[in-house]
Amino acid sequence: MITDNGEEGPASAGPSSYAGPMGEPSIDPTIMDHYENRYDEDRRIRSGIGELELVRTREIVRRHLPDGPCRILDVGGGTGVHSEWLLDDGHTVDLIDPVPRHVAAATDRLSARPRFTAEIGEARELAAAADTYDAVLLFGPLYHLTDRADRIVAWSEAGRVARPGGIVVGAVISRFASLLSGLSGGAIFDDAFRSIIDRDLTDGQHRNPDPDTDWFTTAYFHHPDEVAPEVEAAGLAMHALLGVEGISFWVEHLERSWDDPARREVIVEAARRIEDEATLLGLGPHLLAVATT
Repeated sequence: MITDNGEEGPASAGPSSYAGPMGEPSIDPTIMDHYENRYDEDRRIRSGIGELELVRTREIVRRHLPDGPCRILDVGGGTGVHSEWLLDDGHTVDLIDPVPRHVAAATDRLSARPRFTAEIGEARELAAAADTYDAVLLFGPLYHLTDRADRIVAWSEAGRVARPGGIVVGAVISRFASLLSGLSGGAIFDDAFRSIIDRDLTDGQHRNPDPDTDWFTTAYFHHPDEVAPEVEAAGLAMHALLGVEGISFWVEHLERSWDDPARREVIVEAARRIEDEATLLGLGPHLLAVATT
């Protein structure tokens, strides 16, 4: 097994060690509380400049999907934001997520659609058989697996259930997200937030001591240079690492331009123009890693 510092360690006990009571997924209670009781992830990605993440993620995934229709596993799929447009595109989608509130919302919204299922699930222990899916999406799990070994297991499990030649796309949060958020919104002048920034920049471990703030929850923020080694340690081939929103997400006046269709396209194009510029990858909140089995 690979330990969090990247060194070889003792063999893992295996994915079954991740099951909680009654076989439920075991995730940090702080993270569960954040998504169950405090934060509306669906609203964040469907409104205002936050929708830039959705628009860009959709176009990147569409660009890399095999010729369809595909069977897709949406791991950590939340309330079904991405499952919804994938269904619209004619794909079959199975969603899993460890948060009951998310699975209930996805079920309410999409269960009447053909070719869709949603259930509680854990990225480190996928129930699907090997070689089942044309594409596997990890949009969320890699944020909240704070140990490197666990992230590699998640990548490996995704590769196991993907068909030979299939793709696995994983989203990570940039190491510099808190710093840029603080500069953009003014939180950098708060001593407590600067302490969060210090740890983020030191080791990527994001911890928010006050869950009543909007400073996110327990997470791991990746340096761009860390992503490919984790993918490859899981036995997958790294195809591309792409910036999603770029610096546009942090520019306050662009929020006021987002609802204008013509200006929206200019914003999206600006993010698209720098998506593969290695020196700029860390400037946006999110990166997408595209890997193949």
